[in-house]
Amino acid sequence: MKVISDLNQTPLVDRSLAAVWHPCTQMKQHESFPLVAIAKGKGAWLYDENGKVLLDSISSWWTNLFGHSNPRINQAITAQLEKIEHVMLAGFTHQPVVELSEKLSALTSHHLGHVFYASDGASAVEIALKMSHHYWQLNGKPQKKKFVCLENGYHGETLGALAVTDVAIFREAYGSLLQDVFTITSPDARKAKAGESSEDVAKHAAKQLEELLTREHHNIAAIIVEPLVQCAGQMAMHSSEYVRLVRKLCDRYEVHLIADEIAVGCGRSGKFFACEHAGVWPDFLTLSKGISGGYLPLSLCLTTDQIYQAFYGDQTQQGFLHSHSYTGNPLACAAALACLEIFETDKVLEKNIGRSQDLAAAFMWAKTDSRIEHWRQQGMILAFDIKNNCLKDPKIFARTMFANSLNEGVLIRPIGNTIYVMPPYILSPAQTMQLGKAVQIALEKTLA
Repeated sequence: MKVISDLNQTPLVDRSLAAVWHPCTQMKQHESFPLVAIAKGKGAWLYDENGKVLLDSISSWWTNLFGHSNPRINQAITAQLEKIEHVMLAGFTHQPVVELSEKLSALTSHHLGHVFYASDGASAVEIALKMSHHYWQLNGKPQKKKFVCLENGYHGETLGALAVTDVAIFREAYGSLLQDVFTITSPDARKAKAGESSEDVAKHAAKQLEELLTREHHNIAAIIVEPLVQCAGQMAMHSSEYVRLVRKLCDRYEVHLIADEIAVGCGRSGKFFACEHAGVWPDFLTLSKGISGGYLPLSLCLTTDQIYQAFYGDQTQQGFLHSHSYTGNPLACAAALACLEIFETDKVLEKNIGRSQDLAAAFMWAKTDSRIEHWRQQGMILAFDIKNNCLKDPKIFARTMFANSLNEGVLIRPIGNTIYVMPPYILSPAQTMQLGKAVQIALEKTLA
């Protein structure tokens, strides 16, 4: 197994077996495609073992909002470490988890006033699915246990979350383990025909959902959507009109709406919650990734008082029977509180309007490149697709682009033929322009 400490691919380690089994990875590929050994991070930059620098343009898998080794988040975690590093949340509580829950509720104007914690995004989705299922049991409708998801959607890789994930490679491997669900068309704006708008595509997709709910609503517990951007689904973006229409249909047919904001929440879309663009609130909203600033594993599911009250009673069996050892970890909550304070004191959402404009300017070249289609942006997410007829070997495009980007000093992880950037909220206009230029050079080398 090769691990590189510089971007010229000089092996730091070369072994046929590796103790570390890396996620979502065919390990054999690293015999010829070396791992990158990162020694430290500072701000938007990652440093390899030899001190070579990479601009972290994807926020380390969409988690790092305010830069690596952020002094304010560091200080918050250090201060909490002197008090209590962890205590179980069953039968106990602590100040950071109470304060974080109250602040999150306030951010939803108390529409979602109750928070259940876990450690990773998939677990938060599991919580939402189980809570919805259990709610209908408690309300005398046990037949409402099916779920609806979108084509090309991704919600995690635990069994419940994977059941509502429509990614072929996962279904081929684990489909026999999964619950049957209803999969409906995506409102992906790239589907627009000549003369159609993204709103037209959204209305067509919502119409299909309406037809399904008309037939099956008595069997359906919830629909799960990624509001505005299906991130792992090649950054497919859709109109906020879709979220508004889905909310309306869920109300009419008594079906829960689960908003998976694990990737698009925490300011990515331009507002703190992506659902705010549609002017609606879901029954369940999941967060992870950026909520702790990319520091510590933390996820959560926000829900309504109506859901909460259904579980509130004298019998243990009526309670929500789900737990995690590290639920509401004080250190992770302290990191999240520091992030929320940065959002407030630094007026991050307001400043991100300018940063998103900088991002668009830095990638303006891609709008006029004939090899590129579907240039799109939602807040601090920008993406575009390379036309298939411009790819010599589509199977290796993503890996080749990744390698060429490293050599240009930028971390890029294409999804298929889609190139995207989701940088931390700290780049200067010059750094953003540097990012755009590096991606352009790497793409030229890749397509040459």
